Amino acid sequence: MARRWAVILGVSAGFGAAIAEALAEEGFGIFGVHFDRRAAEPSVSALKDRLETHGGPVVFRNENAASDDNRRAAIEELLQHMADDDTLTVLVHSLAFGTLRPFVGERAVERRHVEMTLDVMANSLIYWTRDLVNTQRMSANGRVLAMTSAGSTTVWPNYGPVGVAKAALEASVRQLAVELAPQGITVNALLAGVTDTAALRKIPGHEALINQSRQKNPSGRLTTPGDVAQLVRALVRPETHWLTGNVLRVDGGESVAG
Repeated sequence: MARRWAVILGVSAGFGAAIAEALAEEGFGIFGVHFDRRAAEPSVSALKDRLETHGGPVVFRNENAASDDNRRAAIEELLQHMADDDTLTVLVHSLAFGTLRPFVGERAVERRHVEMTLDVMANSLIYWTRDLVNTQRMSANGRVLAMTSAGSTTVWPNYGPVGVAKAALEASVRQLAVELAPQGITVNALLAGVTDTAALRKIPGHEALINQSRQKNPSGRLTTPGDVAQLVRALVRPETHWLTGNVLRVDGGESVAG
């Protein structure tokens, strides 16, 4: 039987890990790229073991997903694992690696910090999408999903470089959605509410963000990676083929609460 595959960038934790588990439960083959130090190996290995219990193939690569050479090698390996009638159905971009510094002042961000953050958290979506589409293995019901944040339109202390990257990511989503619509491939950004992840805890002042969200969210709790994963589970269905070029809020009403 032909198998559907999902490529997940940033698979080892947070949103990427939750989405991988949801799609593995749906029978997807999981090809994940992550960039972790040795201390994270036990948790990454445990995730891989859990995904494999669902019966599908699971392939992880620990490397910088923003490297051109690494991307080309990863896609080559993916194709080797895919059977002739398998299809690439989903690309999830959940890379959370950027510089958190102010634009001006004593610790002002440098050019290299801004360019690295843009390349990893925004521009890499373009290159991965292009190269995967060019393999001719992405199905007509292909889904490209990119994790964005409220920082694309809201100013937080020291978040400037990442905010710029998220705004660029959303612009790339719109452009890719238009270019890929004739092929039946949809492209959307997912904007989760405040979620207590390792990436959030790197943001200075994250405690205040968490507390404010708990008080503000009309659903009475923070967003979880599982909330986002369940939306992805729905979005991969063929019935969502007309939904493209959007920033989809997944926050229990947090963004519209007074």
